[in-house]
Amino acid sequence: MGKKNKKLFFLWWFGMALQLCFLLDACSEKILLRRGLREVKSTTNSTVELNSGDTQQLVVDNGIVAVTLSIPEGYVLGISYNGIDNILEAENEDQDRGYFDVVWNEPGKPSNFERVHGTNFSIVETNENMVEVSFLRTWTSSMNGSNVPINIDIRYIFRSGDSGYYSYAIFDRPEGLPAVEVDQIRIVFKLNKDRFNYMAISESRQRSMPTMRDRESGQVLAYPEAVLLTKPMNPEFRGEVDDKYQYSCENKDNSVHGWMSVDSDTPVGFWIITPSNEFRNAGPIKQDLTSHVGPISLSMFVSTHYAGKEVTMAFQEGETYKKVFGPVFVYINSASSQSDTLSLWSDAVQQLSKEVKSWPYDFPRSQDFHPPHQRGTVLGRLLVQDWYKEGGRFKYANNAYVGLALPGDPGSWQKESKGYQYWTRADAKGYFVINNIVPGDYNLYAWVPGFIGDYRYKATITMTPGGFINLESLVYIPPRNGPTIWEIGVPDRSAAEFYVPDPYPTLMNKLYTQQRRDKFRQYGLWERYADLYPDNDLVYTVGVNTYNKDWFFAQVTRSMGNKTYQPTTWQIVFEHPNEIIPGNYTLQLALACAADANLQVRFNDPDAEPDFSTGYIKGDNAIARHGIHGLHRLFSIDVPSERFVRGKNIIYLRPSKAVNPFQGVMYDYIRLERPLITTK
Repeated sequence: MGKKNKKLFFLWWFGMALQLCFLLDACSEKILLRRGLREVKSTTNSTVELNSGDTQQLVVDNGIVAVTLSIPEGYVLGISYNGIDNILEAENEDQDRGYFDVVWNEPGKPSNFERVHGTNFSIVETNENMVEVSFLRTWTSSMNGSNVPINIDIRYIFRSGDSGYYSYAIFDRPEGLPAVEVDQIRIVFKLNKDRFNYMAISESRQRSMPTMRDRESGQVLAYPEAVLLTKPMNPEFRGEVDDKYQYSCENKDNSVHGWMSVDSDTPVGFWIITPSNEFRNAGPIKQDLTSHVGPISLSMFVSTHYAGKEVTMAFQEGETYKKVFGPVFVYINSASSQSDTLSLWSDAVQQLSKEVKSWPYDFPRSQDFHPPHQRGTVLGRLLVQDWYKEGGRFKYANNAYVGLALPGDPGSWQKESKGYQYWTRADAKGYFVINNIVPGDYNLYAWVPGFIGDYRYKATITMTPGGFINLESLVYIPPRNGPTIWEIGVPDRSAAEFYVPDPYPTLMNKLYTQQRRDKFRQYGLWERYADLYPDNDLVYTVGVNTYNKDWFFAQVTRSMGNKTYQPTTWQIVFEHPNEIIPGNYTLQLALACAADANLQVRFNDPDAEPDFSTGYIKGDNAIARHGIHGLHRLFSIDVPSERFVRGKNIIYLRPSKAVNPFQGVMYDYIRLERPLITTK
């Protein structure tokens, strides 16, 4: 090769190498950008510094975030990040930015809302890698009637290298405290209203949001949470309905949510990451709040939302109790340019994955939080045997919900709020593994989509520190008294498969206009029933109608004007072509929701006394709060054969109470079974 060619080759090689360097640098920058920490990590201090020189405030700075806490209350006054003085709303009062709160009542008395504030501040641990601080409020008899009778220790953990901090609380009732009912435990963050304008709670449920000012200038609808935006600052929102309950989700999906500043040159994201549901109440499909207009983000530990008082934490006088709620991770990230804002969400999801892999954490210093080596494992396999399906052959409990909760009756887990709960999903062949179980006594529960009823393992499971229990093969035999005559719906504890109408065009949330799966979250759907059935109520003919088109998702009241309502009566019409079989038929009636209702069932005589009544169910409020289910209830109703005739039969369903538009029921599944035919 000549000198000239060598020189050209060298220049070509040098140029390619230079381009490669630029490419690698750009890729590296892009990776860091997606992590949301590119600008911050370059200035990160590797140590955690605690400044407690001020008797009224504490500042903890790990070089990425600096958090200011009030002493001794433990309120989060400010969060500084990436040159932003305060991510929280500085215009709010000190106690109204970041705080724990509790809703509670003495038995038989009205509810109290209480912001929990410490009275004794202490430093649990401090070194260059981690700081943990405590804000303890110890209950005394002088607080009777004004403070929830529980000792509450609010903890914060700051570690080097974390773009955020951890928060948890220890609730402790020693002997001798008065009786109390606790309906809600949560953490609240109220963010800077001028910065955060885009909310994300899942991959498909995220959008630009209206402001609190838009709500205040709007028209309140049927209840205070629902507001029609009539004069929003951004005309894009005019004519939409905003309601915080439209952004609820089930516990199993409530793992990361928060806000982004999409109109900023330096976008920032604020996220609440919950790596485990073990400390939340009422099981995996219990629904609860996430983030909503404010901008506000919530970490919900306990609530009665979508369930009612049946899931309250009720303590008798003198009853002892201790539980750790959390930790949850408050995560903050940033992007370098406005064009990459939405990468903040994907980065938060990646961070969630890291937190889940690290659970249970090994760094909280409370002796009440059980580290990994103190926890146990339960595994096994669940099979289903239904004698009237496929000849009674064993079937795999595919995708079954399997979990541990405090000992109780089958299905009691969905109303249980005091203890820890651990849930998983079985695989396609019914195998399940439940990890990270805190020592204690539990029942193992399960329910299988596609089958009615609840499973409970026959014996109490006692988990010891580091224990390992193999239950091997378990068999669930779902409730059944005879072969199926007909069925309506799918037994999945939800009314989602039934007909959900389109919303009124003037009462829409645009987030759900394209997402048919979430259409039930639109406001005012209960009023569509009267539009579809203006004169006569729903009649469903077995073998003619289909449940996804002809069975309205909720049986609600009918407005008669002047704020008066009447009950509706639905009919199930079916033919019994053969001779009536002597004995008892069985109507398996599964409700997905009951809202201030008493459902009456009559057979072939709409004016007779009810053949069956559920009794008054105070309710879960799922109809008004855009939930497709609340608490699940199964009724196995024996029907004497003389109540049916050969030929046409009609079952009448009527919720008897009618005071407001939100009363009624949602059905999960209905099945009629015939008696067994015995041969002599």
